[in-house]
Amino acid sequence: MAEAPYRAIAADLRRRIAVGELRPGDRVPSTRQLARESGVAMATAAKALTALRSEGIVVTRPRSGTVVAPADGSSEPGAGSTDPGAGTSEPTRDRLLQVAVALADVEGLGAVSIRAVAGRLGVAPMALYRHIRDKNDLLASMSEAVFAEAPLPDELPAGWRDRIELAARGLWRVHQRHPWLAQVTPLSRPLTSPGLLAYSELMLGALLDHGLDPLAAFDLNVLLYNFVTGIAVNLEAEARAAEGSGVSDEEWIDTITPDLGRLTGSGRFPAFARVMASLQERDGGYDLDLDRLFELGLRLLLDGIRGGS
Repeated sequence: MAEAPYRAIAADLRRRIAVGELRPGDRVPSTRQLARESGVAMATAAKALTALRSEGIVVTRPRSGTVVAPADGSSEPGAGSTDPGAGTSEPTRDRLLQVAVALADVEGLGAVSIRAVAGRLGVAPMALYRHIRDKNDLLASMSEAVFAEAPLPDELPAGWRDRIELAARGLWRVHQRHPWLAQVTPLSRPLTSPGLLAYSELMLGALLDHGLDPLAAFDLNVLLYNFVTGIAVNLEAEARAAEGSGVSDEEWIDTITPDLGRLTGSGRFPAFARVMASLQERDGGYDLDLDRLFELGLRLLLDGIRGGS
């Protein structure tokens, strides 16, 4: 089976760091840059950086992005070990969540269990129950931890549309970095998360300022959140499909091309055939870019809110 694409990207970055091409403190290529250079999806590139982050090879710093970790293995110069639980017989709550989030980022939500996290920490599963009640509490705590990584700025734009765009794009970035997040909770059972509520607060305030009544504002807040998570759920699915099959998106398209050709040539689907023919004539064909779909959907939703008010 071919090596998973994210592993190949991570291996190349390790090599560049080992030979000194990237030195401690240097910024590593962004997720978008890695995706473009390697010809992979954003989720795949993000997973490569997450793998390196979980190994302590790179660290993420506020306002600096992802950089090569200091040579002594600390997250900041002179900070000592990156493991808050190092030297103790029991992990701290912060360390527990750090390991659980890294496990979900790299291997998917299905890999997360009390036993699996305890194994990564080198402790008995019962040790974790000092910090969490059960797996549901673990998932909720993981979610709150990742929302806390990306707080909204103190200074907010004045316009209602600008504020909603800020909130929606902030949510999208959190989900891009942690693809499993979109699968943690259904709309009917929302998380009671202060970090997540901060995004809703920003959206609701903007919608109320736009003149909508509370019911309409809340419905639209739910719709906007569901739009973000609806796009984001494909990030995890894409990563699991590529890893499980060992087949890249491009290779998978190649396998279904004969079937698509038979369908488009059957005469039963003329509109689909017309669109496929047009896309094939495009330079580079069609790339399913989730970032582009997100921006398109967000613009259409906000145009609808503006026109319907």
